[in-house]
Amino acid sequence: MNTAAPNSAVQASAVQDLVNILDLEPLEVNLFRGHSPQTGWQRVFGGQVIGQALMAATRTVEGTLPHSLHAYFLLAGDPKVPIIYEVDRIRDGKSFSTRRVVAIQHGRAIFSMSVSFHAEEDGLDHQMTMPDVPHPDALPSDAEIREKILPQLPEAVRRYYERPRPIEMRPVEFGRYSGKAPEDGRFNIWIRTTAKLPDDPAIHRCALAYASDLTLLDTAMLQQKRSVFDKDIMAASLDHALWFHRPFRADQWLLYTQDSPNLHGSRGFARGLIYTADGALAASVTQEGMLRVRRPETIKS
Repeated sequence: MNTAAPNSAVQASAVQDLVNILDLEPLEVNLFRGHSPQTGWQRVFGGQVIGQALMAATRTVEGTLPHSLHAYFLLAGDPKVPIIYEVDRIRDGKSFSTRRVVAIQHGRAIFSMSVSFHAEEDGLDHQMTMPDVPHPDALPSDAEIREKILPQLPEAVRRYYERPRPIEMRPVEFGRYSGKAPEDGRFNIWIRTTAKLPDDPAIHRCALAYASDLTLLDTAMLQQKRSVFDKDIMAASLDHALWFHRPFRADQWLLYTQDSPNLHGSRGFARGLIYTADGALAASVTQEGMLRVRRPETIKS
């Protein structure tokens, strides 16, 4: 097993790939084309479709940034062919604008999303306090994770950490990956892109939308001391909602604190709060996903 840490050039390349993925090709008014990285995955990563759809919507609005999105995953995306994003300009108002985006492959909708945009305003203010957890500098670095922790983790988790990726993750409760559920039912993880992003705030929001789908559904398995990486678990995201609250940079450390209030009927519900390193609540996330236990005869070794 190769546990060598990726060098900065490889990390920068992975982030540039993410920026390129988010840089959609305009085909016509309200019509865009996106591509998927050729990683060998059998289906398109959900966070990629969220990020691309958000970028498509943002390209049709001037002067404001998205403040919320609500999305549904309809069919698994095919990474071998482009994804067409069709934007419907529902409404443009003085303070708020609304867009609907449909992602299409093989002539069928695979994903739909509503996005709301809001012009910046002053007003009343409050937020929940960020949990008291170790700073990322006090946690194992990516190199230390690869050298000391990876050999103890399940194969599927190891494969994720071994490949170059645009998002660096430093879990606070790393024992979660070896079957130890945190006592309070929460999973905290620091995230940031592995290299600097352009200054455009829209790119940072799309990058965070991409990252928000990485670990959230797995949190719904936390209290079961299980993981979506388990061979007998069939997992798929059903819907995803994200609210942007305060300014942030996705290339600086963000604390993603997650929990799961409910798992029932093969559907798991998880939620997350995302804080900047200085404690400002940047975003909130919710997701429901299908979590089925496979029948023994359908499990492949």
